[in-house]
Amino acid sequence: GSGIAVGVTAGLQFLPMLLFGAWGGAIADRHNKRRLLLLTQTLQTIGPLTLLGLAITGTVPPVAVFAVVLFRGAVNAVDYPTRQAFVSEIVGRDRVVNAVSLNSVLVHSSRIAGPAIAGILIATVGTAPCFALNAASFVVMIVALAGMDTAALRPPKPVARRPGAIREGLAYVRRSPSLWVPLALMAIVGTFGFNFQALLPLLADKSFGAGASGYALLVSAMGAGAIVGALTTGARNHVSSSLLVAAAAAFGVLAFVASAAPTLALMAIAVVPLGASTVTLAASINSGLQLAAEPSMRGRVMALYSVVFLGSTPIGAPLTGWLCDAVDPRAALVMAGASGLIGAGLARVAFDRANSVTLSHLSMPQVET
Repeated sequence: GSGIAVGVTAGLQFLPMLLFGAWGGAIADRHNKRRLLLLTQTLQTIGPLTLLGLAITGTVPPVAVFAVVLFRGAVNAVDYPTRQAFVSEIVGRDRVVNAVSLNSVLVHSSRIAGPAIAGILIATVGTAPCFALNAASFVVMIVALAGMDTAALRPPKPVARRPGAIREGLAYVRRSPSLWVPLALMAIVGTFGFNFQALLPLLADKSFGAGASGYALLVSAMGAGAIVGALTTGARNHVSSSLLVAAAAAFGVLAFVASAAPTLALMAIAVVPLGASTVTLAASINSGLQLAAEPSMRGRVMALYSVVFLGSTPIGAPLTGWLCDAVDPRAALVMAGASGLIGAGLARVAFDRANSVTLSHLSMPQVET
């Protein structure tokens, strides 16, 4: 019954990413990523198994939920950047954009199927089986990782452990506009726009009085749009600055349009293209960073992506929850729209300035000495 509690729950899940995500990337660069993922995926089963036990007892205090999602977030601070950097080792540079987009298709397909399966289970047998199924899903991932053909992977040479590895990663990003501009864009939109985990349930409940069924409808509709966006992005083999700016601007405009939807049905229609623009922006930034980063720095670069993509949630989700309680869930959509348009404008200026500096440097006369 509390929008702030929903926002805090989402925020706690990603707080460790905000605080320790950069260290997670350094760990990923130092170790074999497949073996590291086997460990983190095993640890990920602890959260749903704990909630399963609580659900069976019939007592699930909010503090227990907070603790579980905080633990999951701590594991994810290593797991997420490792998974992102592992993509290039599986498919190579030529297929990074396609692979990231395909991954987005799978993620968002699961967001359609997941709520539908959960809704059926909750209505027929209760919440406990949902957590049991969640725990079992990690077992599938562990089996898949264990069965990979390691000879077909393309692992970079592990980076030796040394002081200053994180500062080295930050300095590397700061020197390259093709890295820091997309990361800054994601920081803006991720903080103030990508808070749908907290926004959608509150939008369904407070704006339309539709409860869980309305939430499932909105999640499914947004997931369907995200699949379309991911498939469209996957047809490309490169990422341009114009695509990033256009995707951010489209996200901003579509969020404003969604904020004006008067009924649940029209809101479900409005979030379809919004979902497409969301995944287009996120997947394009993700694959663009992987293409631009050197293999030895990829774990740290993707850790910074994880920080601004997921680590921004502890700031944005409680803010979204507060706006939903104090004003209206539509106000959070207005905030999201503003972040997209402002981010697009700032990114365009930064890209143009970086290009002009590069051209100026190239046109300087060579002086013989």
